[in-house]
Amino acid sequence: MAKTEVILTHNIVGLGGESDQVKVAAGYARNYLFPQGLAIPLTAANKRRLEVLRQRRAEREAHEFNAMSELAKSLSKMVLTLTAKTGEDGKMFGSITPGAIAEELKHQFEVVLDKKKIHLDHPLKTLGEHEVELRLHAEVTTTLKVRINSDKPQPQVIEAPAREARTRDAKSKEGEAAGTETRKARPIRKPRVEKKEKTS
Repeated sequence: MAKTEVILTHNIVGLGGESDQVKVAAGYARNYLFPQGLAIPLTAANKRRLEVLRQRRAEREAHEFNAMSELAKSLSKMVLTLTAKTGEDGKMFGSITPGAIAEELKHQFEVVLDKKKIHLDHPLKTLGEHEVELRLHAEVTTTLKVRINSDKPQPQVIEAPAREARTRDAKSKEGEAAGTETRKARPIRKPRVEKKEKTS
């Protein structure tokens, strides 16, 4: 298969970045890259354009880096709250994926982020707070706090009777203590009776 050298004018995944010189199949260049404006043939005139492309790429990358650094700062201060369906025992049905996090970021904070930049070792399957790594740029990573709440209010009724039982126990103990105090107080009355007997 005939190969030809081209200069890429845009980033193409798996092929190269803007201003890269790459060898591709002649048919691929002729039928796809050139008509789409994604590459230009490698000629003496186009080599001069290469410097302009490189400068444009450097400027764009610097801009991307600055934008992603700013975004990283603001994301690190945010807490993204998600609601998950749970059973009676508080266990989640299903899990939270990078796609769901990206969707909620857009919905809650109007932050548009590619789900590929949200890095999870495994989908989130438990309620509570999680630290999620965001790889925003080759040189910019940050963490986002994700809080997962249950769609059902957690039953706090279980704790209330326990508290009541505790207060009952406390009251009965107080009663017992009061009873012991009254018992202690009774012997004091007896000497008074004895004093009366002496006087009579």
